Amino acid sequence: MTALEIDHGGAIAVDTGQLRDVGAGMRALTAKYEEARDAVGRALRTVAAQPGACPHLDVAALQRSDEHLGALRAELDSACTGVMLMADAFEVVEQRARAEALAVTDAAAAAAASARADRLVAADGRLADMADYLVAGWEQRRFDGLGEQFDAGGLLPPLFLAGALVGVTSGAGKLLPGMTLHGPADPVRVTAVKTSAPDAPQSLAGALRRIPSSNAQVAVERYTMPDGAPRYVAYVTGTRNSAPWRAGEEEPWDMKSNVELYQGRKSASYEATLDALEAAGAERGDRVDVVAYSQGGMIAAHLAMESEYEVTMQLTAGSPQEPTIGDDQTLVQLRHTDDVVSALAGGGSAAGTGSDDSFTASRVGDPRAGLEDLKLEAHALETYIETAEMVDASPDPRAEALDAYWAELGEAVDVERTEFHAERTG
Repeated sequence: MTALEIDHGGAIAVDTGQLRDVGAGMRALTAKYEEARDAVGRALRTVAAQPGACPHLDVAALQRSDEHLGALRAELDSACTGVMLMADAFEVVEQRARAEALAVTDAAAAAAASARADRLVAADGRLADMADYLVAGWEQRRFDGLGEQFDAGGLLPPLFLAGALVGVTSGAGKLLPGMTLHGPADPVRVTAVKTSAPDAPQSLAGALRRIPSSNAQVAVERYTMPDGAPRYVAYVTGTRNSAPWRAGEEEPWDMKSNVELYQGRKSASYEATLDALEAAGAERGDRVDVVAYSQGGMIAAHLAMESEYEVTMQLTAGSPQEPTIGDDQTLVQLRHTDDVVSALAGGGSAAGTGSDDSFTASRVGDPRAGLEDLKLEAHALETYIETAEMVDASPDPRAEALDAYWAELGEAVDVERTEFHAERTG
């Protein structure tokens, strides 16, 4: 397996607030070193004032300790300054991205974000170049691996890179505030085909394995919490029929729905997911979290941004889009840099999105250059489950924070799972 990278999103490696907390901790430690050096200095002055008072004291060693403490203090102070400077650079990237995202829907908030970035840059001229460097680095590496596919006579790598180009140039891969689905959707019929009573999932990989893989396209789990309140987790599959010439037939999870969702239009698959949630008992204002793969990631994005449900957690794998969500919503994205479908997101946002616990975990999904590239192995759900297993084993604090989510679901006194099959009816 290739190395896994976990970051807050885009050019932001670590959440700005967390980085400032680290800097504050370093600053407090710097003060402790200064106190220790002061104590050594007082001892040296006492010895100098009374030369015969401590005949067995190694004055030279005490002097070396004083010098060593001074050097450590200076080194830590320099590191602390660097951490705070990097936090400011991250915030400049964040505020600029926020201003761009809100320009259409909230001009006042966009202006405030832009002004905050300008104030930071005015206070330290280095920040402008640092922010530009961070964004440039992200833009350069966000599609690493796409050009390293099986050559196929020189045709395949350019085809995959074209997917990234579509995401960047069209702007459809990044859902900005106010972007909602429009137009009518094809009528669908949703039927419950299986019920069960499983335990709550205990890991990210375990959650992805619950995405339906047979006749059903959506599964909804209803959790009855200790206080009696219900909450739901929807598991939404990816494209089931990718043949362009069969688009618009009975299968809602097809290329027609892919194109509709990517272009901002309502799809039969989105409507089927809403119908499945309603059939499972979800009501307006209920908490509905989403675990989704591929096309399901686009459905999850719009459930979080515009549905009547309270979507506080999204776990997506290989989604062609990235939503812009609030600070009270968490987005965990799995992306393979050599996955042409994921590349349609255009790399997402330079500043990421969502709560402080949100993160993107990425790697090269299929480092081998062979015929398997023709089957899009890097996009396969099984490959993403391998990545999820790496996240589950990661010591990264953001990955470990997911344990609290699984524990919370595990508190449910009852779990009801219903799998739904959907088909177009017209």
